[in-house]
Amino acid sequence: MANLIVRNIDEKIVDALKARAGKHGRSAEAEHRRILEAALLRPGKKSLAEALKSIPDVGLDEDFERMDDAGDRDVFN
Repeated sequence: MANLIVRNIDEKIVDALKARAGKHGRSAEAEHRRILEAALLRPGKKSLAEALKSIPDVGLDEDFERMDDAGDRDVFN
């Protein structure tokens, strides 16, 4: 395992780190490791394009016609 030293950290950040660590029942050092791991190694959320690509190709366009407020179908022809 490597060691990481971070210098010149604003005291407000250190206090926030300690408070967050206390909420999670960890030391500030352990919390720091978790934050770095989450930021750098865990996959981020999908982009809108990725989410849209993951939608299965089901149904026909007609199955998804819009309904107006009165419940009537909105025909696009």
